[in-house]
Amino acid sequence: MCLFICVGLILASRAGLLSPVEGVLSVPLNAISGVFNRVALSLTNTVTDLSELQSLRERNANLEEALAQFQAEIVELREIASDYDRLTDLLDYTTGVRNQQTIAADVVGIDQLSSLRTIAINRGARDGIAVGMPVVTGQGLVGRVMDVTANASRVLLITDQSSAVSARLQNTRVEGSVIGQIAIGLRMTYIPLSAAVQEGDLAVTSGLGGNFPADIVIGQVISVREQQSELYKEAEIRSLINFDTLEFVLVVTSFQPVDVSTFEDS
Repeated sequence: MCLFICVGLILASRAGLLSPVEGVLSVPLNAISGVFNRVALSLTNTVTDLSELQSLRERNANLEEALAQFQAEIVELREIASDYDRLTDLLDYTTGVRNQQTIAADVVGIDQLSSLRTIAINRGARDGIAVGMPVVTGQGLVGRVMDVTANASRVLLITDQSSAVSARLQNTRVEGSVIGQIAIGLRMTYIPLSAAVQEGDLAVTSGLGGNFPADIVIGQVISVREQQSELYKEAEIRSLINFDTLEFVLVVTSFQPVDVSTFEDS
């Protein structure tokens, strides 16, 4: 029965008998079809957007990973360049000084907050380090070795209050003593009142007293204090070394301190 009805409807449609009905029914059907088409298009666009979003996320993750790698390489290259500059300074010192044997050491500890201002280095008795040996950089005098173990040493900095270095001004050859200060810095004392001292003069080791070899740069004069009531005048000295960022130093192993106290006692 249904088959006959279907055949009849097909024949009637071909004959044009159902045209009015088809026109009436096509309006809602077309609207419904349009809705389904829009929904299908929206779903297709959503799937496409999700796929592109996932692709963008993966690309962003890859770019972030590459950026992190590049940043690590940049930091490493900067450290290499910094180490190169510091080691070049040490090399310049060793090539510019005659008759001095030195050994390079890494600074493994800095202590400027306790009663003594010191640094620790990774060289000791096994490397030929002994108490009293001078410690320098390309910028000048750091201090002297005060304690030694088998593979490490402690260095008393020239900025410590207990440190005193016999010095002279490079230009005028005026002599005095450079001592450390409570506030990190240096002061040259026992300068004769008649001596000419100017800002910018370099203070170097004099070699007197036998504790340090001569002509190692200590620092630069930044101010002069003179009082008529005193027997001497003083000069504030600024070291060319940043003691807070020391990484490499040289220990002068060829210098042996001379103990002149025996002659003074006699």
